[in-house]
Amino acid sequence: MARTTARPVATREVRVDSARRRCEACGTRTRADWRSRRCVTTLAGCVGLSVQVRVCHREECLLKGVPLRAEGEGRWVLPEHEFGLDVLAFIGAQRYREHRSVPEIHALLRQKGVAVSERTCTNLLDRYDELVSLQLLDAGRLHATLKRQGRVVLAIDGLAPDIGHEVLWVVRECLSGQVLLARPLLAGGEQELVPLLAEVKRALGRVPLVGVVSDGQRSIRNAVAHALPGVPHQLCHFHYLREAARPLYEVDRHAKKELKKRVREVRKVERAVEGRDDASARATRAYAAAVRSALTDDHRPPLKPSGLLLRRRLGAIEKSLERVEKGGPASRS
Repeated sequence: MARTTARPVATREVRVDSARRRCEACGTRTRADWRSRRCVTTLAGCVGLSVQVRVCHREECLLKGVPLRAEGEGRWVLPEHEFGLDVLAFIGAQRYREHRSVPEIHALLRQKGVAVSERTCTNLLDRYDELVSLQLLDAGRLHATLKRQGRVVLAIDGLAPDIGHEVLWVVRECLSGQVLLARPLLAGGEQELVPLLAEVKRALGRVPLVGVVSDGQRSIRNAVAHALPGVPHQLCHFHYLREAARPLYEVDRHAKKELKKRVREVRKVERAVEGRDDASARATRAYAAAVRSALTDDHRPPLKPSGLLLRRRLGAIEKSLERVEKGGPASRS
């Protein structure tokens, strides 16, 4: 049945860049040819993904012209899907843990603000079942793919749809983007993850496992060390950068809090000109709106610190006010 309503509009944008810069077949540096844009509906809202696509252009390469999408796309959504993995995990948990029917799951998703039809809930439940049984249904094709590329790099991550629910653990192969194993577990401790990794290792057969990527959770580190001894385990680039910049982030957050204290009286200024429509009142309201905009314009650390951004914007407003006081033109920044 055709869609009867417009697709939801993304409430925030996320750039997903490739961690791999060189071709796995020939070692030549690949080129970022374009960005693939897609809208993903999650439990927290609609996210616009801008996914970097790199291509090897070396004539003799086996992967010449093959688009290599950013690895981080897989943690958001399945290929050719518009609903995120957290929605998928939520539906599976509600069906098999809470034993709810599809209409009940649909009603819960609508309460959470997710624009989804009842038929789509049924389809997503089918996708959930396919993920859980993927290693049994399609092991031959996966093994052939992995054998051709000659090496395997695993990525493991757990998705919790809600506190107290089962966690959907997904093990992906980074180079091919294939999902090797997906299974709901009641907990994410070392004792639960070791059998999961051991099962993946057995499924790989003789294909060399050259590395594991994760968010560095202690239970994952211990499970990898126990189930995959000697295999390098790397923190993913995003988590590594976030943890490395945590001290700077704390300082920046404190600075932003102190800056906010100095402009808390903006509401009193607005009340002072309330009901007036002269040029002075309009200018005052414009400056107050600029201050409010600066206070609410947050960015994600560590690459875009909110405190420094607020300081720059408040500084521009202060200089504009000084020029007005001296009789000069106001700045538009």
